[in-house]
Amino acid sequence: MLILIVAGDPSGDVHGAKLIAELKRGGARVAAVGGPLMKLAADEFLEDLASRGVTGFWEPAAKLGFLLKLGLRLRRFMSERRPDALVCIDFYGFNRRVLGLAYSAKIPAFYYISPQVWASRPGRVNVLKRLVRRMLVIFPFEETLYTKAGLPCSFVGHPLLDSVPPPREDGALGTPLTVGLLPGSRAAEVRKHLPLFLESFRLFKRHFPDSRALVFAADNLPDTAYALPPDVELVRESDYKRRRMTDLVLSSSGTATLENALLGLPMVVIYKLSWPTYLIARAIIKVPYIAMVNILAGKALVPELIQHEATAPRIAQAAVGLLEDPRRHEALRRELKALRACLGEPGGAARAAAMILAEARP
Repeated sequence: MLILIVAGDPSGDVHGAKLIAELKRGGARVAAVGGPLMKLAADEFLEDLASRGVTGFWEPAAKLGFLLKLGLRLRRFMSERRPDALVCIDFYGFNRRVLGLAYSAKIPAFYYISPQVWASRPGRVNVLKRLVRRMLVIFPFEETLYTKAGLPCSFVGHPLLDSVPPPREDGALGTPLTVGLLPGSRAAEVRKHLPLFLESFRLFKRHFPDSRALVFAADNLPDTAYALPPDVELVRESDYKRRRMTDLVLSSSGTATLENALLGLPMVVIYKLSWPTYLIARAIIKVPYIAMVNILAGKALVPELIQHEATAPRIAQAAVGLLEDPRRHEALRRELKALRACLGEPGGAARAAAMILAEARP
């Protein structure tokens, strides 16, 4: 069998590479559009889309020529190579077009890691119902949503359960305190968030003078993307060993917040967008929170500071508030650790691959 997989951001690249490994273990060949990890895993690699940072509502217009050419290339690939199945990973804006191409070519399509239709534009469910054979979702409430809409859907479990270790047993605050800084996985996010995080940490040190900061680098970005003062260390790791030992994290919204929750790490979640994108997002987003941690908990479990609220004094104040009372810190750790239980069992990518292979066979 030949499977075509399309992912468009760094997180999708990580999860796509794991899915490719499982599909190949099941005997399939895989052609991919994704990022550097999927390039290493796939039998054929068509294009690096994940490293181009195509996000937002109006920002993709600057890359419209590239996206149109890639769409034409995928149309030719489907016509000439006739893959047995298409698998889209999140990244709805571009993948909506890819799904249409597969539908026209009568190639069965699967969606692994759902776009956040529950957060905005629920009408997209009807589009997916028409174009997708089965949704393979990573949050249990998504299975309920799609099943009610009449779209075949399976909750396979969250792929982070295979890579993120459990929280450390001893949650006592360190001496000195260690603050993790996670400014994002895209270059534009780092440019926007890192200076803010560094200034927030400088203000934080007025309350905890001996504290230290670690910036956790994204795999897809070079060291030169991070301009750090001498007293802040850049960390590259794949095993979460050093992040697991931090006392608090300042984190850009995204997959990192769920990683932090699985590690039992109290955090302050920050996100800043271009103003046009923010105004559009505020108009269409229907959920009260942006951090998946808070969405899963159904309450403001960790502080969120978005756009104009994300100032260094406010971030520092929120961080100090999480650490000045050790009992509050430990209670938050317990609530974060409890979220792991609602994300299913390890082996999500293997279950997704098995379903794709079973349903794509003639």
